[in-house]
Amino acid sequence: MTTRWRPYGRQCIDDNDIKAVVDVLRSDWLTTGPQVPAFEAEFAQAVGARYAVAVNSGTAALHTAMNAAGIASGDDVLVPALTFAASANSVVYQGGTPVFVDVDPNTLLIDIENARSKINQRTKAIVAVDYAGQPCDYDKLNALADEYNLTLIADACHSLGGKYHDKPVGSLARLNTFSLHPVKPITSGEGGMITTDDSRLAELMRRFRNHGITTDHRQREKSGACYYDMVSLGFNYRLTDLQAALGKSQLAKLADWTRRRNEIADCYDEQLAGIEQVTGLVKQPDILHAYHLYVIRAESPELRDYLFASMRAEQIGVTVHYRPVHMHPYYREEFGTEPGLCPVAEAAAARILSLPIYPAMNENDVRDIVSVLTRCIENYVESSLSVS
Repeated sequence: MTTRWRPYGRQCIDDNDIKAVVDVLRSDWLTTGPQVPAFEAEFAQAVGARYAVAVNSGTAALHTAMNAAGIASGDDVLVPALTFAASANSVVYQGGTPVFVDVDPNTLLIDIENARSKINQRTKAIVAVDYAGQPCDYDKLNALADEYNLTLIADACHSLGGKYHDKPVGSLARLNTFSLHPVKPITSGEGGMITTDDSRLAELMRRFRNHGITTDHRQREKSGACYYDMVSLGFNYRLTDLQAALGKSQLAKLADWTRRRNEIADCYDEQLAGIEQVTGLVKQPDILHAYHLYVIRAESPELRDYLFASMRAEQIGVTVHYRPVHMHPYYREEFGTEPGLCPVAEAAAARILSLPIYPAMNENDVRDIVSVLTRCIENYVESSLSVS
């Protein structure tokens, strides 16, 4: 029996990260200082975008992108059902209506033809969620968005470090959003980022994160201005210099960590190959998977629930990503969504399980986790036979 708790994901912090934060603590600027634009510039370069706008969470990134896209009351936004609630909540924050789209049964990425069938005169944007770290089919999504004059927003919170047709995630949609939470590919503690090639949208987003004010404190000090102009309604979504310094230090390790995640995923693939009761998701060709998550599917909901309880009892922090958003009580009560709206997502959600994956893991960790998984499956089969 394993005794060391292995979460499904965790941050990796080294001495360089700690030094970067301590250096800011000893500086004159803890927030609205030079570290934020420096982090933005390096992030934009890393993902091949012209502009990056830092905010204080992945949810703030999604909300800021929705505001920049002009989402308002009366607008519909297509959102895949199998995602974290923030993908849809950010639409609601702007007064819009999330229209839930089913997912492909093999990849659990947005079903593009199902999305097409739900476009109407009110539709203004599409959210593409790179589920588990696998980039969506951005060629087809951009073509669909262009056909109907929609804004494509990439929810790339899982996929930083990934690539689609050799193009980095972050350069694939008009607006690209990222989370810098501790379990994500890199972390700033809490934090988020939006990338775009549109200078007008970048300026709108910088204002939105700062109460709708045109300048920040450091800019006013530098220019000697004694007042500021609030020209629109915004929020306090600023990232601190402490967080930016940590994020910038982490960014330097992204390529190595992405490679390591792929090595761990390959090891899982090899170890799970002979286990008939579980299968992995299909990996599309010509992409670099970021493997924020390693997701398997059990052959039945009953087996998945048994594995969830049994593996956690043995200190393996498996979890489920996600309950379909339209099945949450809030959406059922406020928007009238019901079971059957997205049947593929609903069926998948009953069978999926996320296994631990993070760069500090090694092949022995994978073998240990798969050994526990195998033993739990054997116990389930034996108990099922004895009952029958």
